[in-house]
Amino acid sequence: MDALTMYLQHWQTFLIQNGPDFAAALWVTIRISLVAIICGMTLGFAAELGRRICPWLRKPVACYVEFFRGTPLLIQLYLLYYGGPRIGLVLDAEPAGMLGMSLYAAAYFCEIFRAGFESIPEGQREAAHCLGIRPWRRLWRIELPQMAQIVLPPAVNQIITLIKDSAVLSIITVAELTKTATRIMNISFEIVMPLCLLALLYWIISEAVAVVCNKAEARLTRHLTR
Repeated sequence: MDALTMYLQHWQTFLIQNGPDFAAALWVTIRISLVAIICGMTLGFAAELGRRICPWLRKPVACYVEFFRGTPLLIQLYLLYYGGPRIGLVLDAEPAGMLGMSLYAAAYFCEIFRAGFESIPEGQREAAHCLGIRPWRRLWRIELPQMAQIVLPPAVNQIITLIKDSAVLSIITVAELTKTATRIMNISFEIVMPLCLLALLYWIISEAVAVVCNKAEARLTRHLTR
């Protein structure tokens, strides 16, 4: 039996023994990332819309954005999970991870949406105002479609970054991919295989997100150019 055959058999044995654990951890990573993306985008859009409509919200939203962009996600998760109980906020590891990631993501998405809105020429708003188009109708029919097309590329980058940042959740004991790989390395004393499989899974997720978003961008572009 040559060395290559022995190495492939070693991989096969490793996957049979640890595949179910990685599959469960992959689902945890996907679940938390999906919640963080959906909640982060929703909260980020609401924050940006709020400060555009209500001037008194500009400073609170700016403080929120600067805090979450200016401090490491690691520290935010520590404060939420270990500091929360001191003020009565007791959360299990996974809900704490979802909440922390969502708040963190919202700050970045808020800035992405701000840049999208500000990229729309002011003349379009003035023309809509002169034509008597109501602000909500102008927002829904004129600004949002253009803004969606502008923010899609940076939003995709942020989504992929957020998925990779979910590896930090291992520090608050969430059993996601990185935590599971670390546990298997400690048990099996095997370093290369868990790390290779970990990198492969993150790469597959990121590529899948990029493919889906590219198709969405192409469809949106076709819709707007009709």
